Amino acid sequence: MKLELTTKEFRRLLDLVYIGNWILNSTRGDDRFADYDHVESKLFGLCRTMGMTDLVERWEGEDIPSRAFADGGIHEAIMDYEDTVFFEILAEELARRDMGYAEVSSSNYDELVSRMDDYIAEFEAHGTDNILIDSDHET
Repeated sequence: MKLELTTKEFRRLLDLVYIGNWILNSTRGDDRFADYDHVESKLFGLCRTMGMTDLVERWEGEDIPSRAFADGGIHEAIMDYEDTVFFEILAEELARRDMGYAEVSSSNYDELVSRMDDYIAEFEAHGTDNILIDSDHET
């Protein structure tokens, strides 16, 4: 297979591969999907021939994204994504709770979205500052 990319396109591909592998493997500990690590290693190994040697380093015989790559802003993009997903999931869970965990259907979908929008507006204005647990509750 031959794929022709500009330097800028190749650099964007590195970002995409890193982000994808981060999502798949960052929480798996020793139970990583090795085939994704292998593809990432292969692509980052190409940095040497693309004049991007500062983006790759060797570790235990494998090419991996360098510290310079990892510290270059990619994790801020991942954190922005994680924050958005967190608040969207939280808003949906709270909205569904408010609706008694009713099965979502065409008859209550608009209500669900409206409640979610209200929660998202709250989170945008105050983050999680107004989410409290009654200290008198029993576990």
